[in-house]
Amino acid sequence: MEQNYSHIELNERCEIYRLHADGISRRRIAARLGRSPSTISRELHRNALPKAGYKPASADRMAMARKRRGSKIERLRPLKTYVLDSLAMERTPEQISGRLRLEQSEHSVSAETIYAWIYSPDGRRQKLHRLLPKGKSRRGRRARRAHREPPIPNRLPVHMRPIKAHLRSELGHWEADLMHFSGQRAALLTCIERKSRFLLTTKLEDKKSETTINALSDLLHTMPAKLRKTMTLDNGGEFYQHQRLPLQAFFCDPRSPWQRGSIENANGVLRRSLPRKTNINKFIDQDIEDLMWTYNTTPRKCLGFYTPLEALIKSMGVALEI
Repeated sequence: MEQNYSHIELNERCEIYRLHADGISRRRIAARLGRSPSTISRELHRNALPKAGYKPASADRMAMARKRRGSKIERLRPLKTYVLDSLAMERTPEQISGRLRLEQSEHSVSAETIYAWIYSPDGRRQKLHRLLPKGKSRRGRRARRAHREPPIPNRLPVHMRPIKAHLRSELGHWEADLMHFSGQRAALLTCIERKSRFLLTTKLEDKKSETTINALSDLLHTMPAKLRKTMTLDNGGEFYQHQRLPLQAFFCDPRSPWQRGSIENANGVLRRSLPRKTNINKFIDQDIEDLMWTYNTTPRKCLGFYTPLEALIKSMGVALEI
């Protein structure tokens, strides 16, 4: 039966009460009403009286009161200010929620509550979705087109990469990629350390293999030798001269970007400030460094809501204070 995602009304609450009193399971009640089982379970849990249990009239009043009360974010001005400021700093709802817990803030909020507030009617009127990394007016995934890349000489598949690189159990294993821009020869080279998610970036005048490998080597030489172990790349022609790198390179399978998901995620974050139509030539080196610094000082869920910079320092054995 087709699912119904509108708010539960009083006549449905009467039916839920009757079926539940007859001992009908919540899954069967959901099937009869065309609702999700989780919706029925949540209705019976949230709108039941402490002693009298679930009653249709009282449940309807409780739901209406909750609706009028509004979002927790709207009710707590300090929390709303913090969330808006964090969104303006390009943090995701998960990062905001996780950081509040990590810092043991007086006010906490879940990521889903932030998303619900952003996509609420009032949030849509304010166009709060534009503060999200992807800036999408609707939640969900977008399809991606696959394309064929030129062959790479002497390429080693990602499956031959050391097990410690796969498990992210030690520092020194990297992923790299190029960010392209519409109608331009210039590009942005991005390189990320797999364990700490520490990001390095630099602007390129063109996408030639020699230019790319020289710039990538220069980036890697800014890090200590013990942090240069492996590099994971895609099959783009810009990495044709990979054997000149100061570490062993491994390559993903064709059309398998998830095998180097860290750099894909980082590029997605940077795309918020650098969409494809950006004229990258107008960005000076300090602009690129500022973007890199912002990324490296933003908390990440995969790091327990530490920042990449904090994670790198912590993994190197340096004392860290929050």
